[in-house]
Amino acid sequence: MKLSIDQKKVLNDILVWYKKDKDEMQYVTLGGYAGTGKTTLIAVLRKKLASVNKKLKVAFVSYTGKAARVLNTKLRNEKVVNSQDSVGTIHSLIYSPIVNEKEEIIGWEIKEKISKNLIIVDEASMVDETIWRHLLSYKIPIIAVGDHGQLPPIKGRFNLMQKPHLLLEKIHRQARTNPIIDISIQAREKGHVETKTYADCVKKYPANEMESQEILDSMLSNYNPDTLVLCGYNHTRKKLNNHIRNALGFTSIEPMVNDRVICLRNNHTKKIFNGMLGTIVEIKKKNEDWYLAEIAMDGDARSYKGLISTKQFGSDTALNFTKKRSQIMRGDLFDFGYALTVHKAQGSQAKKVILFEQRFRQMDDEAWRRWLYTAVTRAEEELYIFA
Repeated sequence: MKLSIDQKKVLNDILVWYKKDKDEMQYVTLGGYAGTGKTTLIAVLRKKLASVNKKLKVAFVSYTGKAARVLNTKLRNEKVVNSQDSVGTIHSLIYSPIVNEKEEIIGWEIKEKISKNLIIVDEASMVDETIWRHLLSYKIPIIAVGDHGQLPPIKGRFNLMQKPHLLLEKIHRQARTNPIIDISIQAREKGHVETKTYADCVKKYPANEMESQEILDSMLSNYNPDTLVLCGYNHTRKKLNNHIRNALGFTSIEPMVNDRVICLRNNHTKKIFNGMLGTIVEIKKKNEDWYLAEIAMDGDARSYKGLISTKQFGSDTALNFTKKRSQIMRGDLFDFGYALTVHKAQGSQAKKVILFEQRFRQMDDEAWRRWLYTAVTRAEEELYIFA
């Protein structure tokens, strides 16, 4: 793996921190745009660290299960994961299950200690303040890597990637041949994506054309779980969820088995987090306020089981943002997850992304560029933009 000049500089800075400064400065943050080679740098770094400390045990972690699987594949392809290392979610690293007398998992608690000497966090822009505080509590050195061009977290003021200690901003030559990277640069630098065909599966369609509408209708009718449908407004999200459910043959306005859903509130004891997607396995109505549901969460071996609010499905806002929060703390919040706002999709990626460009009136140019950049970088292979 050959590094560019800026990658070499960042690699050297991290090694200096690890050798000399980690006892006084527990963590270092690295920000890098899409296409700057963050994962490549992490792989080379692990090789270099092996020569510094052969007994080093590294925990590579990501916020979501899917991101952890992608990271695991990339690192193992480069043959840099040692036998004493681990690759997984942050939650599997630092939380343990609480089991009742029937050996049923009834919650999760933070582990007293973990057997690692270094933690490398990928997709660190998704880490919230509580999880970050828990990570720091182990007094283990941490390298946090994320994309500083993305939107800040939607709630609170905590933003780990707001001012990274180190930066990767040069797009690599091979990445520039990727049309999605080309679009991401337009979005980040200009806040505008030109209407044209970039590749067979990467296009921005002209507005108000009959053909564009027909293509969109066909795409929505052929939705599958490898697709993310993204928009700006909640009312658009609701309409899209209804449209897609109707096209897929769901006959009830209430959630059903096989419905795609999204978690809207963290519950650390149940190991579910805001923005996680899943598919309903079982669901029945307990009473007017609650469903009893089992949900297979994407990327997690264990399913979620618990009470979820009936009032949340189809609501304009997440109920935990209302004055009724104290009334719903005993259950969890999910909504239909076929279409998402870009803010809710920050921790997700998909092979195929269908994006509706929708700018809020109160957005300044900087916020719009971040919104558009975050949206287009959710796409792995296919990207279709509708103005």
